[in-house]
Amino acid sequence: MKQGLKFFFIHFFVTVFFIIAALAYFSPVLQGKVMYQHDIAQYIGMAKEQNDFRKSKDQEPYWTNSAFGGMPTYQLGANYPHNYIKQLDRLIRFLPRPADYLFLYFIGFYILLCCLKVDYRLAIVGALAFGFSTYLIIILGAGHNAKAHAIAYLPVLLSGIILVFRKKYLWGFVLTALAMALEITANHYQMTYYFMLLVLVLGMVYLVYAIKEKQIKHFFISVGILLLAVTLGIAANATGLMATKEYADWSTRGKSELTINPDGSAKEDSGGLSKGYITNWSYGITESLNLFVPRLFGGASQENLGEDSKSFNYLIDKGLPRSSALNFVSGLPLYWGDQPGTSGPAYLGAVLFFLFVLGLFLVKGKHKWWLLIGSLVSLVLSWGKNFSTLTDFMIDYFPLYDKFRAVSSIQIVLELCVPILAMLALKKLFMDKVPQADKIKSLTLAAGTVFGLGILLFVFKGAFNFVGATDDNLRMTGLEELPEMLRLDRKSVYTSDLLRSLGYVLVTTLLIWFYLKEKLKINTVIIAIGVLVVVDLVGVDLRYVNNDNFVSKRKMLEPFQESGANKLIAKDDGVFRVFDQTDGFDSAKTAYFHQSITGYHAAKPAGMQDLFDFHVYNGNLSVLNMLNVKYVIRQDQEGNSFPIENPNANGNAWFIKQLELVENANAEIMALDSLDTKNVAVVNTSTFKDVIQLQFQVDSIASISLIDYEPNHLTYASKNSNEGVAVFSEMYYKNGWNAYIDGVESDYFKVDYVLRALNVPSGAHKIEFKFEPEVVVQGSKITLASTILLGLVIVGGLGFSFWKSKKEEEN
Repeated sequence: MKQGLKFFFIHFFVTVFFIIAALAYFSPVLQGKVMYQHDIAQYIGMAKEQNDFRKSKDQEPYWTNSAFGGMPTYQLGANYPHNYIKQLDRLIRFLPRPADYLFLYFIGFYILLCCLKVDYRLAIVGALAFGFSTYLIIILGAGHNAKAHAIAYLPVLLSGIILVFRKKYLWGFVLTALAMALEITANHYQMTYYFMLLVLVLGMVYLVYAIKEKQIKHFFISVGILLLAVTLGIAANATGLMATKEYADWSTRGKSELTINPDGSAKEDSGGLSKGYITNWSYGITESLNLFVPRLFGGASQENLGEDSKSFNYLIDKGLPRSSALNFVSGLPLYWGDQPGTSGPAYLGAVLFFLFVLGLFLVKGKHKWWLLIGSLVSLVLSWGKNFSTLTDFMIDYFPLYDKFRAVSSIQIVLELCVPILAMLALKKLFMDKVPQADKIKSLTLAAGTVFGLGILLFVFKGAFNFVGATDDNLRMTGLEELPEMLRLDRKSVYTSDLLRSLGYVLVTTLLIWFYLKEKLKINTVIIAIGVLVVVDLVGVDLRYVNNDNFVSKRKMLEPFQESGANKLIAKDDGVFRVFDQTDGFDSAKTAYFHQSITGYHAAKPAGMQDLFDFHVYNGNLSVLNMLNVKYVIRQDQEGNSFPIENPNANGNAWFIKQLELVENANAEIMALDSLDTKNVAVVNTSTFKDVIQLQFQVDSIASISLIDYEPNHLTYASKNSNEGVAVFSEMYYKNGWNAYIDGVESDYFKVDYVLRALNVPSGAHKIEFKFEPEVVVQGSKITLASTILLGLVIVGGLGFSFWKSKKEEEN
């Protein structure tokens, strides 16, 4: 009983400590402020129509017309029936955002280290090291909440796997199933996918040891249990997964129907994203050393150099006022690595890096090998196009690898592995049964390795040019010598941060050395190393994410300011689309105020992306007309935006005179180049083979108009003395949209590459399009059944554990 109480109070107070630590770092949340996150602001713009409809109708639309001409809301925070796992997730994330994610980082990693039988004191240090890892903080600043959410549950998922292999089958199963369910709920499958690559490495290492130790039966029992647990966790999120898969096939993540590029050249044959797009964010090989030295390659694409910089002094010498010079150097491109840009380095911490190297020499057995191999695989794959042999192989042959972009983010595997091995190294260091000679030898080798690396970075500093990709653009400001000053600043932070890292390593080495010489106690060393880890990492974190990132809650809830152009357009109470040329294709600002053909999403509707690539970027007005773009926003010479009304927009729907047949998607999209979309529509016969009638009579009294609008329910009134084909300026999406003529379901088909068309009988009719996704109905049934089963397993596990403990007490 006493042991049970001690166990409870230790973990309770550790949890309270993590809550305090998370709130302390993000202290402005205690004042009611919120972090301004670019990606979340864009999400708010994308989801506004959905959220407004949800509030007014108390139901889910599952479709929005406000972005990209129309798309499902499956990746915009749609709520599904019986999603009780999501409710559990919200309960766990009880702190104000983003402190909730930081707390999840801490507690998840703490659970993992406890499952690895690491002393709770070291588990606290490891959790802080993981949670304050610079990359994990920076993604919160950027608004990559789904990514942070998914990463936070990975340690818990790994905990369940470890427990099963430790023959804790019941609770290993429960923890794996529950963690997998929460992981999928986080809705960032790229992170889950990369983690599964680590699990494959772990499995192979465990198999080798199982063969070696003649534990094959246990290994395959464990694998079977884990497969069942993972399946149950996935099934508890069936609706979201099935809906996402359905949408992904329709998006830029799916296989394109096109085999040509806009210039007519052959398109790269791929079942997913192009190699160039996948590897655009590839980590530089040498740049990877910023895992050890934060600003080895400059830091961030926009970094505050301060008044001690060469650039600041140069601007002062040029006659700029001090305030202007400070403002100028607050966002200069200090980063000069291989990536297009970055919000900061993926710094692991010098202390943690050193302890990881120590672990390579001191830790023995399977844990060292899967952690080392996982780290190396993650690092090499993050190089992307800079190590094209392996990357091309993965894209071409490894299932689903081509569905995800920004390969540099696979370093999250390394972010997970390094602190584990670092804490296992400290665990070994404090074990009496490990020979003292082995400890001293390992410490000597680790210190020699890390200091040797530091010396090499000093020696070969001259091999780097410290020139950034955008430096020449700075000359356009008239400050000819600024790029050279910036280059000197990069050299300066290279040296200062290298000395900084080596200083932390030196102090850590001395602490361990004095412990081994019995000059310091264990608790003193653990506390000192914990303080070093936190000071080291938080010191770098605060360069990129700090109190300056916080704004009033209202500013975040209303991230876009209505311009004069938006106000003028809002006076038109019709249903139409707007194209804001001042905002570009990747912005949700227009979607916040109007229905737009642009938006912000990592998986855009493929058809709209193709229309932009082939036609919109080339100024094809007929395509804008068929998309019912009634207003185009432009900018005058003074930078003021203004709307231009398009009198030729086709409207919400129209009767055509002719269908033009083509044989494939290439011909279909190319036909739009000169198509009179008001009178003619083009049909791809490889998809729709039953089109027979091609000519139609459209008299002067024929009409079709939208009489009632909801994002998931469009109602039209049509009148035509002849049979005809009506074209609707809505995106064709066969999985959910149903057409009804006078209440009777009717078949519709795709025309003009992306739009819907419907055969309409003569006379007056009521036409409706309703979004009734079957995937939500079917997925919800699976979700409910799986959640009930998971709940029964958890309750049964608790009951069994209680019965077992009572039995042991009686015995």
